[in-house]
Amino acid sequence: MAATDVELVRGALTGSEHAFRDIVLRYQRPVFGLIVRVVRDPGRAEELAQDTFVKAFRALHTYDVQRKFSAWLLTIAHHVAIDEVRKGTLATVSIEELGDPDGPRIDIADRKSATPAALAERAALATALKVAIGRLRPEYQEIVTLRYAQELEYDEIADITGLPLGTVKSSLFRARKELAVEMESMGWK
Repeated sequence: MAATDVELVRGALTGSEHAFRDIVLRYQRPVFGLIVRVVRDPGRAEELAQDTFVKAFRALHTYDVQRKFSAWLLTIAHHVAIDEVRKGTLATVSIEELGDPDGPRIDIADRKSATPAALAERAALATALKVAIGRLRPEYQEIVTLRYAQELEYDEIADITGLPLGTVKSSLFRARKELAVEMESMGWK
């Protein structure tokens, strides 16, 4: 049976390198996914994800076990990414690069029982969705990623971003409306 987050945190606090390595392995993808959506540079996002884990390790003693660990860690990732954006040193990324197969993936369907035609349509939809998300404002991209890719609840998103719950809800509503317009402009209804 896999250790819980709290057990891993306690292990890391007692000096277990294995416990912290397991935390990194468990959360490297969600942390990277959040950061890359904000900074839009996979190379820089990898560096910032490492920075996030270093900061988390140094602040591990401040983690409140009553909180969800993923929300605590993603809050750190959010702050690291926003700090990078505020520096203004990020390069812009073209929409074509958003379709990079090495970038974060959006898996929108179960592929086990699909026909080749259905798989091709789902792949095209996933690509279009990735492009449409890339056209959203960065704050909307982040909220959409947290809600649908990380499957976080509204209150967790509010904790991570520092936004009021109502703002999270209204931003997500507006982001979905903008996504619908973008998808329709690409021929998806």
